[in-house]
Amino acid sequence: MSAANLVKGLMTRKILFGATVTAALFFMLVGVIFWGGFNTAMEQTNTLEFCISCHEMEDNVYKEYQSTIHYTNRSGVRASCSDCHVPDPWVHKVVRKIKASNELWHKALGSIDTPEKFDAKRFTMAKKVWGEMKATDSRECRNCHDFETMLPENQKPRARKQHLNAMTAGNTCIDCHKGIAHKPVHDELTDEEIDELTTPDPEIAIGIPAHWQEFLDKEAAAKAEKKRLAEEAAKKAAEQAAKAAEEAKIAAALAAEKAKKEAANKPKKTEAKKAPAKKTAAKSSINWAAVPAREIGVFYPGQASMEWVLGRKHGGKRSFTKGDRCMDCHEEEIADIGQKIVTGEKLEDQVIPGKRGSIPVAVKAAHDSKSLYMQFTWEDTEHQPVPFAEGGKMDAMNQMKLAFMLATDEVEYADRAGCWGTCHADADDMPFAPEGQSVTKYLKESRTKIELKGRNKKPLGGWDKRKEDAEIKAEFDAQHFMDIVRYKSGDKSIEYGSILADRLMNEGVISEAIANKVGNKWVVEIKRPLVADGDGNISLDTAQSYNFGFAIHDDYSNGRFHHVSLGYKLGFDNADVEINAVKQ
Repeated sequence: MSAANLVKGLMTRKILFGATVTAALFFMLVGVIFWGGFNTAMEQTNTLEFCISCHEMEDNVYKEYQSTIHYTNRSGVRASCSDCHVPDPWVHKVVRKIKASNELWHKALGSIDTPEKFDAKRFTMAKKVWGEMKATDSRECRNCHDFETMLPENQKPRARKQHLNAMTAGNTCIDCHKGIAHKPVHDELTDEEIDELTTPDPEIAIGIPAHWQEFLDKEAAAKAEKKRLAEEAAKKAAEQAAKAAEEAKIAAALAAEKAKKEAANKPKKTEAKKAPAKKTAAKSSINWAAVPAREIGVFYPGQASMEWVLGRKHGGKRSFTKGDRCMDCHEEEIADIGQKIVTGEKLEDQVIPGKRGSIPVAVKAAHDSKSLYMQFTWEDTEHQPVPFAEGGKMDAMNQMKLAFMLATDEVEYADRAGCWGTCHADADDMPFAPEGQSVTKYLKESRTKIELKGRNKKPLGGWDKRKEDAEIKAEFDAQHFMDIVRYKSGDKSIEYGSILADRLMNEGVISEAIANKVGNKWVVEIKRPLVADGDGNISLDTAQSYNFGFAIHDDYSNGRFHHVSLGYKLGFDNADVEINAVKQ
């Protein structure tokens, strides 16, 4: 048989379902061409150019997307429409393309062919996308972002904390990251919808990856070493200060003895009229050189209230309600937070031009057998006139006021937020302050209810939900209040008081203060007895730790226009707390 006949025989032989080899090859070629064409066409529909070929996309979401980090960034990696909205797995991709036929139908109907129509349906469309992402564990996000390949050392503490919570609880990307590429509308979600879209799924929890745990262990070791070095430095400084004090005491005694002998040997003269003594700064009984300082930033809070902390607009609400402290996420961001608020970027609509957003304060604490001593040192600022205050000064009598609060863990939120639990959205000068009423600081324990959600336009807060006097007294007797001490620079007076149903201040001698302006720095020392017998004062046990926060009204400010700290722990001879009062 010739080769030609052999080939002809093979090509005409029926091999499957009556089809010849020639037919099979033909259909294979057609299939390859069809598949290639189909796949090419489908991939073409994934391009940015195709997505914005409709004016509905180009005139709306594309313009919003261009200003985001997904469009342009320092690394030059762009996430286009399909990267976020079209699955990579082929089956899911085809299903998504089939669903897209509904979008073509609405294109023909003109459902969103104007910006007004688009915005009217934006929230509905966004909810649909969020729901799909929640159901797929943010599958498209995870094409690029993965917990297990993240470098925790390159993340801010807040992001790192949130990611750790997500990994261990079972949260997914879209739980937190809504509205990052388009106009944010998630504020329109109801609380029930938020709960549904952010509830963790234990099935997708992955635990803490090995390299994350390694970083956490290194961070803990570094903090322990830093604390050890600080303790050694403080001990050395105390020893040197004690030695210097002893030497000064001996030198003073020798000088006094010498002066006494010289005076005895000199003939008496008519005494000249003494010149008036020079005014000197008040002196402290504490050797502050031997006390280590803790730098704490106080920042401008604007209209941030406890209702905001516990509300939907606070991204850290979930972490806070789980027990995380404010300082865990925000201590390294104090300057950035304060600057955003003081300039009116967020949480402030009464901007004071030139006002600083934060103040670094060196805080020292010491104690003896009877008293706690606190020292605060910070730089003063040039006067910045307040445009909405007469004469540019809110409190013309006091260039500076300083206050600190103490509370036990029995006061709700005090262990996480410090004194922030006293600040509410309906207090004086706050957004929901009632007309004709003056509302001071108060605690949740004094109210029957605090409105947090503002449904049906209800005002936030609880100024009018005050408990009966007998109930408030019971809370007071249980020490469910905050102890407050405040110094005023104008008349150099010091007040003490408490906050429960109201802020109640008393002038008295329970505390003492020394305040000096040294160059451009304020140095304020406050002495407070450990055992306090007055109403509204906490007796301090040196074996315990207490929740601590402080505020500075600088540049003649008043009310909420101050700078405040986050919440910290104050203890006595306890290296594990943030503010350690050392014994002298």
